Amino acid sequence: QVQLVESGGGSVQAGGSLRLSCAASGSIFSRFVTGWYRQAPGKQRERVATITSGGGTNYGDSVKGRFAISRDNAKNTVYLQMNSLNPEDTGVYYCNGQDVWTLQTYWGQGTQVTVSS
Repeated sequence: QVQLVESGGGSVQAGGSLRLSCAASGSIFSRFVTGWYRQAPGKQRERVATITSGGGTNYGDSVKGRFAISRDNAKNTVYLQMNSLNPEDTGVYYCNGQDVWTLQTYWGQGTQVTVSS
């Protein structure tokens, strides 16, 4: 069983930056597609960014140019660098991992990000 644990959330003023981390247990992380999703109050969960084991990235339109996803397979960790934050970025951010061999999907418990104007 794989567990994903997020950290790095918090409160920041508009224009500020935060870096989220997601640490995965287990030895199969290298074959995961990993990503970050977020859910604002009263809204559906949306994809923020994803990254393949080879480093290929994909971003949601609302964060392109401001956020950067990266991963360190040796540390079983995926990161999300968030810059130029605005209040619309407020929400619970969830780490996601999908095993490309089994298609099993895993979620972290979420970390709160609050951006004030």
